[in-house]
Amino acid sequence: MARNLRHIHLRNLGKPHPFQAKGGGGSKSPSDVLNRAAHAQALLQAIDALPDIKKSDLPGVYLEVKSRPNERLKRESLDASNLTLLHYEDGSRSDTNQESATVFATAKGVEKLRKKVGEFQHENTKDRVKDGEVIPGRPKNADLVQSVAAITEAGLRALWRSPDVKFPAENGSSNWEIWLDPSEVDSFTQSAPEYGVMIGEERLSFPEDVVIIVHSTRVALANAIRRIGGVRALAAPTVTAEFFDGMNVQEQAQWVDELLQRTEFPPHPNPGYVTLMDTGVSRAHPLIEPALDAADRHAANPAWSVEDTTGHGTQMAGLALFGDLTPNLSQANPVRVGNRLESVKLLPDAGANPHHLLGAVTRNAVDTVEQNNLRRRTFTMTTTTSEDSPHDGAPTSWSSELDQLASGVSGMTNEPRLMLVSAGNTDNFSFAAGDYLNRCDHEDNEIESPAQAWNAVSVGAYTEKTQLPNGEPATPLAPFGDLSPASRTASWSSTWPLKPDVVLEGGNWAASAYPPPMRHGWLSMLSTHHNYPLRSFTFTYDTSAATALAAKGISELWSEYPSLWPETVRGLYVSSARWTPQMMSHLPAEPNKGDYATLFQRYGYGVPDLNRARRSASNALTLIVEDTITPYGLSEKTGGDINNEMKLFALPWPIEQLRTLGNTEVTLRVTLSTFIAPNPSEASRGSKYRYASHNLRFKLNRADENAQRFMARISKLAEQPDGPQSAEEDLWDYGRNRRDVGSLHIDQLTCKASDLARRNLIAVHPVSGWWKSKTLLQGELPTVRYALIVEIDAEEVQAELFAEVQAVVDALVSAQAVVAV
Repeated sequence: MARNLRHIHLRNLGKPHPFQAKGGGGSKSPSDVLNRAAHAQALLQAIDALPDIKKSDLPGVYLEVKSRPNERLKRESLDASNLTLLHYEDGSRSDTNQESATVFATAKGVEKLRKKVGEFQHENTKDRVKDGEVIPGRPKNADLVQSVAAITEAGLRALWRSPDVKFPAENGSSNWEIWLDPSEVDSFTQSAPEYGVMIGEERLSFPEDVVIIVHSTRVALANAIRRIGGVRALAAPTVTAEFFDGMNVQEQAQWVDELLQRTEFPPHPNPGYVTLMDTGVSRAHPLIEPALDAADRHAANPAWSVEDTTGHGTQMAGLALFGDLTPNLSQANPVRVGNRLESVKLLPDAGANPHHLLGAVTRNAVDTVEQNNLRRRTFTMTTTTSEDSPHDGAPTSWSSELDQLASGVSGMTNEPRLMLVSAGNTDNFSFAAGDYLNRCDHEDNEIESPAQAWNAVSVGAYTEKTQLPNGEPATPLAPFGDLSPASRTASWSSTWPLKPDVVLEGGNWAASAYPPPMRHGWLSMLSTHHNYPLRSFTFTYDTSAATALAAKGISELWSEYPSLWPETVRGLYVSSARWTPQMMSHLPAEPNKGDYATLFQRYGYGVPDLNRARRSASNALTLIVEDTITPYGLSEKTGGDINNEMKLFALPWPIEQLRTLGNTEVTLRVTLSTFIAPNPSEASRGSKYRYASHNLRFKLNRADENAQRFMARISKLAEQPDGPQSAEEDLWDYGRNRRDVGSLHIDQLTCKASDLARRNLIAVHPVSGWWKSKTLLQGELPTVRYALIVEIDAEEVQAELFAEVQAVVDALVSAQAVVAV
């Protein structure tokens, strides 16, 4: 059916209910040691071997704590009583499956640790009675002490967050990224130069850390850290990936004139701006000048020029306005350009940004453009780094700052932002014979930082470019509709967000009898050249080109619904994506939930469909609900932190039409999008689900559940009805391992229309986040925004789903039960 109906957009539809999650089992206690006294004595000797903090006039001591093989460290006991847990590694990378933790201990902390080990050696807890049976007491502090195999003074490597191969060499000075306790920043930066540590000027601030750059030898830095303290982590400062110059084509200026004559740049009172954070943009090109005012070109560093001297930013500008120029030049139809451009140079004309924190440079770029006008901006960044790899999806300082900027907790303007970032490009010289996807999937080609950021739209590339000229002694490397060979993939499939979010055209490579495969003009896109009029056009490709195309589409979508929140636009755009038939061909005939992992790692949710994102059809409706929730609160009984509420949505539903369709299968797709405030220290301590300020989940009622039974299934605080709980399957395609990660959750199911008629209840509820803290909740309780996007699609079956829902919505609006936007 034709998609010509505006989506239904509502606010204030959710009803709050008290919420408490149904708990699971507790963590497993470590096994008993064979010799209690000997184990305790070995640990006491290790503690005695630590430096004397008071005599040495040290602020404390950094400890490296190793677990016994195949045992779990009791992390919470290593983050209390003057012990501060700084870093945690599970045993997955250890041959002996040993966990390790880096802990900072004050003098009191060391003594309390010594006391706990001594109590373990000599004292037991009291016996207790359970079900009439006396259960003997255990050694005191058994879970902590029996989990630990060794305690030693930590060196610099124990504080290292970056890949091991990036650890600086022993000889010579290097740049270091230093993560400091905010209360110790002044002390460290003032005292460190006395030990030969040079301090950089840039700062990045996170909830528990301030990040700086220093220049030092390993010995000098180790001495400074030991004597001053305050350091929470070390990492490698990042440098940007190099851009590849496109193959240049000498085109006639008449082509530009002809296209310009049939291109309209209509005035708009509130146009959407694509804000390119790149190498600058040239206004000399006639196709760009009407959409880019001279005052809208900036640089992150005031000392830099705003001109594009390398060409990459101007290529992105052409794509963000026109898309691939080839079809525009090949036809004679009118062209309408609604987007406008802003440019902020993120990269210097020569070299990179080796002595700056790239997160700080990005923040400066955002602040520079936002100080001028309040605009609807789609921030677009095609700059990534390989210096943080492998990160396996874990946050870095740059990705964390991107999350802060998107959520509005960083920058001069405290408003949420819509941010796009490219996934990064592979190196064609690393490709040999064989299936190119095996090389793209290799961990060496993991998505580059900061594209793992939770709140940003991470863009990879696929390709439909498979035509080469007759007689060409080469063949296209990627088949039509599959991953572009240039596109990097995720090395993880759970825990961290699904990345990339989407893929768009990024060009193909030509493979000949002799590797490596090479880029080719016929397998590339065409865009604007920065040296006009010497050259008008240039080939462009890779994930940067795909990101510019995504920026064009998202900005156009937002202009259709300018009142939508940025997190809603993200959800609506990504939710429109689908996998191509070629991508789906990699699944088995009857896939299970785990089989989808590879597709998500390569393609995210697939190729966006702007037509689907912009409009509904009579038989395929999209319902957009924007709402807020207060996820956490304090218990009136205990004063402790608790989950505060869930929101229940009784959605306006096409019940009669679905009943009429009966056994016809229809598809339901649900998207939940929110922006989180990051806390990278939580992730470093092993609390991966507490990197986010808040985490939300959605649940859908089953066909045999009314509201009471549905709420009773998901919340302890709901009234528990008589009778058994529903035993029906939820039927989700992707499942919670793929869905319940990051800050954007999407899943879909296909079922009988008659069953879906009874499944119109959706609950949005919180799970743990770092805001769920008694200390942080003493003031005003935080309220967060989120978007819930629900799609019902009857595919090729004729139905009036939209009309029935619109009638229900009209009635609700008349009754002032909801607000239609």
